[in-house]
Amino acid sequence: MQGLLIVDEDMDCRKQMAELFIESGYNVIVTNSVASALYGILKKTAQVVLLGTKFDELTAADLIPLLKKCNRKLTIILVAADTSLPLIRKLRTEGIFYHALKPVNAEDREEIRQAVHCAFENLRLHPA
Repeated sequence: MQGLLIVDEDMDCRKQMAELFIESGYNVIVTNSVASALYGILKKTAQVVLLGTKFDELTAADLIPLLKKCNRKLTIILVAADTSLPLIRKLRTEGIFYHALKPVNAEDREEIRQAVHCAFENLRLHPA
């Protein structure tokens, strides 16, 4: 089963994305906790992560290298509204797969849906 982990402090955003991906048939795990996120990655229940910008007093820039150390094949999609271009470039070098804006309308939700679909397709074509 395709495991999708959603990690974000914003409860409304987590709920909205979870509903979208549950309807699309993904096995969705939702958390705002770094510990829960690490657990899901270490147990290999999540292959793709939708990652917000801040949680448990850590930023995405702090967490991405840690997540990649737990599973270097992990696919991370950063979901952020107000991230600077230099930071996005840095996070790309850390290994994010894609950067999407927080979903506020149908177009944004479709963009994230397509990014997740591409991430799983990429994993299918290039298994670990």
